[in-house]
Amino acid sequence: MNDIIKNVDIALLTPFEDHPFKLRDGEELEELMVSIKKNKIIEPLIVRPFSSAGKYEVISGHRRLDALKRLGIKEAPVIIKDLSDEEAIMMMVDSNLKRENILPSEKAFAYKMKLDVLKRQGAKTDLTFSQRGERLRNNDYLATQLGIGKETLHRYVRLTYLIPELLKMVDEGNISVTPAVELSYLKENEQLMVYEEICYLDATPSLSQAQRLKALSKDDELTKDSIFTILSETKGNQKEVLKVPLDKIKVYRPKASTYKELEDFIIKACAYYQRYLERQKGRDR
Repeated sequence: MNDIIKNVDIALLTPFEDHPFKLRDGEELEELMVSIKKNKIIEPLIVRPFSSAGKYEVISGHRRLDALKRLGIKEAPVIIKDLSDEEAIMMMVDSNLKRENILPSEKAFAYKMKLDVLKRQGAKTDLTFSQRGERLRNNDYLATQLGIGKETLHRYVRLTYLIPELLKMVDEGNISVTPAVELSYLKENEQLMVYEEICYLDATPSLSQAQRLKALSKDDELTKDSIFTILSETKGNQKEVLKVPLDKIKVYRPKASTYKELEDFIIKACAYYQRYLERQKGRDR
């Protein structure tokens, strides 16, 4: 049976709940908008009924919907499917994983959503994947379905345990996936301390450093001082850092300041002193 395509008001379309794929500006969006202006939408959006008010939840086509809104187009061609929550999640993830330039965080949450569906299916975990009828665990089955190794799947799912600040650094390429996985085992407050030290030192952890941080956390011995000591070790890709003991500047340090506030205070103080020296130099002429 062929799918029926119909045009609907885009005001009736709502994004998929907890959609892990970000809408990004840039060349890719511009090309999509040019294509839509020239050829309209070639591939309809996939939606499912969302409420009794006649609204629809978008399963596939979030970027196309974003482009339509930016272009001021009021209607979109859609294919309406009756899908359960589990079917909708699977279709949403699969359709978006076909994209190019997928961020690590997008893969992480997409893989976790599919894995959670498999876990909720309970008895359905006896899915067979070979002629011998070998029973596969959820992780094995999903990794095979995605065409990746089980360890790769595990690493990406671990990224979902990172605080947003650290996960953003992974997306931006400032922290590699492998050390980020090690950091994901830290408690949230410990991850926040690591993030603050990263910002203060302008240095990101290597794999061996992240493993040492994880080991200290496991023994309940991870502190700001130990994080500072580990991250301040010189690495080939690290910028040179000036280290000044806090007790030498505690007289001038603003009360209850974070490392970032302290850094800003020192930079402003240096700039003020530089202007003072320039004024003194002008008076001596």
